[in-house]
Amino acid sequence: MATYEYMAVDKGGKQKKGTMDAQTPERVKEFLKNEGLIPISVKEQSFLNKDISIGAKKVKARDMSIFCKQFASIMQAGVTIINALQMLSEQTENKTLREAVKSVQTDVEKGESLAGAMRNQKEVFPPILIHMVEAGEASGSLDIAFERLSVQFEKQAKINGLVKRSLAYPIVIILVAIAVVIVMLVVVFPQFEEMFASLDSELPAITKLVQSMSNFVQSFWWLLAMIGAAIVLGIRTYAKTENGQILFSKIALNAPMFGNLTIKSSSATLTRTLSTLLAAGISLVDAVEIVSKVISNAIVRSALENSVEEIQRGVPLSVPLEQSEVFPPMVYHMTRIGEETGNVEEMLSKIADYYEEEVENATAALTSMLEPLIIILLGGLVMFILLSIYLPILSMYSAVENG
Repeated sequence: MATYEYMAVDKGGKQKKGTMDAQTPERVKEFLKNEGLIPISVKEQSFLNKDISIGAKKVKARDMSIFCKQFASIMQAGVTIINALQMLSEQTENKTLREAVKSVQTDVEKGESLAGAMRNQKEVFPPILIHMVEAGEASGSLDIAFERLSVQFEKQAKINGLVKRSLAYPIVIILVAIAVVIVMLVVVFPQFEEMFASLDSELPAITKLVQSMSNFVQSFWWLLAMIGAAIVLGIRTYAKTENGQILFSKIALNAPMFGNLTIKSSSATLTRTLSTLLAAGISLVDAVEIVSKVISNAIVRSALENSVEEIQRGVPLSVPLEQSEVFPPMVYHMTRIGEETGNVEEMLSKIADYYEEEVENATAALTSMLEPLIIILLGGLVMFILLSIYLPILSMYSAVENG
């Protein structure tokens, strides 16, 4: 997915500029038209003209949840929107969110609707929030919209935290294992090399191998560091391309142990977000389109984008969900029951509750499975190096005793 810089005008002739992440420039133009804007130019940002924000913090789902909860409480107390925005801009800790709230307050004071003002800050406020606020303004239930958004972002933060924790644990242990091996090769093993040189007997093959590894790391550590940095940079760069996103999304869905967690977390995000949007009165087509922008996995996102086209032709949501062969049977079966009974949002909420609990259980199970595997791996690496040190020593003692 690339970042595109666009210029557009609204129906009043007011010019608007901004950036948007999308698969193709055609999707950016389609989005602008749906927002009531006329696209003038859309071009991909290059490395040289890409916006760089120094010191800006990304607004986390937890921060958004707190913001929405505070907004709902203030609105229920009878405070006007402008005063509520002013109060929130003074007490919001996240700098990026605070500046965005101030900009929203300025636009509202000029006569812009709250949803329209937030749309001007769409780099900060996600589509689900903007559309929910728009629906809340139209129905006169803005406080309820923010309450639902608070729950939505809180659930999203919990899911994101569980998934990140499951990924962070093995990464940290692997980094620790690499650090231990480097210390053993660079610090511990060289202390025995002088003793090995004084031995008349030939060194064991394992000792020669570790000795070669130790010499190489000490002599060419800078080369290893450069190769490691190049690999990390290459992977990160490729992951941002369309082919890279598809490849890594396939790996995430099919990877042993992790694939099940990816599918369950995507199902939880899909059903929870859809339920929240439908309960606010947003149409199914718009709701699915919004959810497709929330999902990070490219394969799942593509399945939802295809579902939008099917729904526009009058096909029930459960059909394209089943045909995508991405989601578990429970997702589309329960959705179909909700469609038949006319209670889709409640059924989606129940599915979300189930899969959120499943994500929590899957994370705990994954951690308990990885712990012994990682301990065995780390222990095996240390044992390998220790054997390379002690085998010559044992051979020397054996020779002394026999002599």
